[in-house]
Amino acid sequence: MRASFMSMLAMGTAVALGAPAPSRVSQMVKKSTVCTFNSAASASASKSSCNTIVLDNIEVPAGETLDLTDLKSGTKVIFNGETTFGYEEWDGPMIEISGSNIIVSGTSNHTINGGGERWWDGEGTNGGKTKPKFFYAHSLDDSTITGLNIKNTPVQAFSVESDNLILNSITIDDSDGDANGGHNTDGFDVGESTGVTISNAVVRNQDDCLAVNSGTNIVFTGGTCSGGHGLSIGSVGGRSDNTVKNVTITNSVVKDSENGIRIKTNSGTTGSVSGVTFSNIQISGITDYGIVFEQDYENGDPTGTPTDGVPITDLTVESITGTVESDATDIYILCASGACSDWTWSDVSVTGGSTSDECENVPSGASC
Repeated sequence: MRASFMSMLAMGTAVALGAPAPSRVSQMVKKSTVCTFNSAASASASKSSCNTIVLDNIEVPAGETLDLTDLKSGTKVIFNGETTFGYEEWDGPMIEISGSNIIVSGTSNHTINGGGERWWDGEGTNGGKTKPKFFYAHSLDDSTITGLNIKNTPVQAFSVESDNLILNSITIDDSDGDANGGHNTDGFDVGESTGVTISNAVVRNQDDCLAVNSGTNIVFTGGTCSGGHGLSIGSVGGRSDNTVKNVTITNSVVKDSENGIRIKTNSGTTGSVSGVTFSNIQISGITDYGIVFEQDYENGDPTGTPTDGVPITDLTVESITGTVESDATDIYILCASGACSDWTWSDVSVTGGSTSDECENVPSGASC
């Protein structure tokens, strides 16, 4: 009997734990089922039959998504062992999960290994090999992702487009890409979302630790970011949703990165950034800018000429402290005339670099 039970688990068969032999009554009741899968195909095919999905040492075939979309409400997804992916040049995503009231987690011995070193070529999404995005948390509403250990994403790790989603204690370690061509390995890209909280994240990468491109009521707290481009709003503008409102980024550390905190809006576009708070951020080892807010991005690069289509208003910058490298700039603010207003600036101490003489239209109370 035990061998039969384990065989059923290994094959990904839905088994009602502690249930009696199947009967018409027990089938109608549909007691809670725990399904253990050893292949991506079986998990995707049988996901609707399970209340708990255990992904046990899954090897996802090249060019395929671990598809856990449209899960039934209340499903638990647990990663166990090492999840790996075959190599192919494609856009991804490598993993996609959607549904409501979903709980995603990992066991103490799990790793989700994207194998990004096979794609890394220093180009990221700008050219070279076509690289798959990693994890789509799209329409994953009223849900939680907690305790995942992620390694070596080919490019961007989490794409978040959900409402009322909590992401807690997630580690993204792309540090191998520092010397091996990792690029555009964003930690968390948030867009078209309401009520997203990211807490206690550890991100080692080569691009934004966090990038909020649009959304309302977004919180990032307790994070540690290193190796990348810092904590970012934007770039904002030129998308289908160009509103960033009520974002709090707090109680975090940014070290050995290009920037500490930044806001970037796109040139010649429309939208708005309002109600953003950066609070209690410690920075060190910053190579470009400790604080940088600019309204001049075009095709991913600054032009030096700000435009006023995406105003930055009701901004709070408080308790931002630390140091930048000697050839970096402490603070840089480039606003179009009248496009930055109602800023609150307190207890800001960024030192070690140069003072910019190219700031423009700095709002009253802020300093550059």
